[in-house]
Amino acid sequence: METHISCLFPEILAMIFSYLDVRDKGRVAQVCTAWRDASYHKSVWRGVEAKLHLRRANPSLFPSLQARGIRRVQILSLRRSLSYVIQGMPNIESLNLSGCYNLTDNGLGHAFVQEIPSLKVLNLSLCKQITDSSLGRIAQYLKNLEVLELGGCSNITNTGLLLIAWGLHRLKSLNLRSCRHVSDVGIGHLAGMTRSAAEGCLSLEYLTLQDCQKLTDLSLKHISKGLTKLKVLNLSFCGGISDAGMIHLSHMTSLWSLNLRSCDNISDTGIMHLAMGTLRLSGLDVSFCDKIGDQSLAYIAQGLYQLKSLSLCSCHISDDGINRMVRQMHELRTLNIGQCVRITDKGLELIADHLTQLTGIDLYGCTKITKRGLERITQLPCLKVLNLGLWQMTESAAEIFQPLLWRRSLYTQHTRGRAATSPDTTHTITPGEDIRKVCRVRDKTTMYFIFCISFYTFASVTNPLSLSRSLTLQGLLHWCSVAVSGALHPV
Repeated sequence: METHISCLFPEILAMIFSYLDVRDKGRVAQVCTAWRDASYHKSVWRGVEAKLHLRRANPSLFPSLQARGIRRVQILSLRRSLSYVIQGMPNIESLNLSGCYNLTDNGLGHAFVQEIPSLKVLNLSLCKQITDSSLGRIAQYLKNLEVLELGGCSNITNTGLLLIAWGLHRLKSLNLRSCRHVSDVGIGHLAGMTRSAAEGCLSLEYLTLQDCQKLTDLSLKHISKGLTKLKVLNLSFCGGISDAGMIHLSHMTSLWSLNLRSCDNISDTGIMHLAMGTLRLSGLDVSFCDKIGDQSLAYIAQGLYQLKSLSLCSCHISDDGINRMVRQMHELRTLNIGQCVRITDKGLELIADHLTQLTGIDLYGCTKITKRGLERITQLPCLKVLNLGLWQMTESAAEIFQPLLWRRSLYTQHTRGRAATSPDTTHTITPGEDIRKVCRVRDKTTMYFIFCISFYTFASVTNPLSLSRSLTLQGLLHWCSVAVSGALHPV
């Protein structure tokens, strides 16, 4: 009986090919006729987004994509007309044009000349020449749109939001990051709270208003009254909102994630309003709100105790605030307290004693913690992610991480502000292998790097070779280098 792979049914081959990455899916089609036919099965390409450079005409491009069942496209560079894409893929579901700086209202207008009922996702982020005129076209012809990304489209005004509210009633996600002309009036249009004929986008579940500087508490009033299905609200860097606006948000029972990062006018009073309402938040971010203090943690423990993720980076909190919070926060899984310079070992001990379900903690820049506090944190049974950026690790301190080598498995957690690791800088170390034989250090004085021991991150390590002497590599480690003043290089 034949057992060679070429004897497999095409359906089985297609199932195998579906697990390959996109590049390999294309390569298997070049092996033989049978593999080519199997690789064209639509199940192989389900969910794949084609990334295209539209530089010159290619008559076979779109028929090939349609044969594979690909209906999601990202345009990396747009030197041809956008109508070329729309005509070539009439059943397109997702169109990503982010960063296509040369896209204009005229180009978009020529592309959208009739209804495209299949299109559900449109990304125009950083298409800086797009204005309200394009939003009129979108509202007229893309009525089934569910996701619209307009981040960085700085020419969008309240009129554009009125057009969206008039035509896109099925919209579930809208990103207006850094749309500097948007004000309370525009948010009122979206929420159906103005006297215009627009009904509003009342099905919205995800709304990003990051860095919309003209918004005030009136926008939050509109949102709370009109957008009652909202689940995620991002108000980070909105300097015009205040504690009073939190009263409006405090009764949005559908809301489960609220981002108030760098909202300078939010204080303990605002957190009190949120805690006294009927919110069922699972995620709250008040990082870099320098008016947030220990009293906020007491309010959170009283009324927002169901939180699973809490970010307090650079807030004015101390061990006393941690003590007032931890006993009630049994659901908390992620705690970010980076740059909270008043936190000491006492606070870490309280966290270790009471927040036993934590899977991740950020201690970046917590300069008052020592080896004693870290020993307690590393004993948390569920901990997978630990960020110690800017913490100076000595040879003796490194010893406390020895038990972590036995925990399961691997992931890369990058330090704040560092570039992502490229595949060329990774190396797998086998059990018992000496680090010094695998890597060489060009600058032995100070070296920033990341390496993973069951999801743990260590950064800013002084004298890295001492670490290799302190740790016995019993498990499989995945090293990832990030060069600053020194670099880690596979031999």
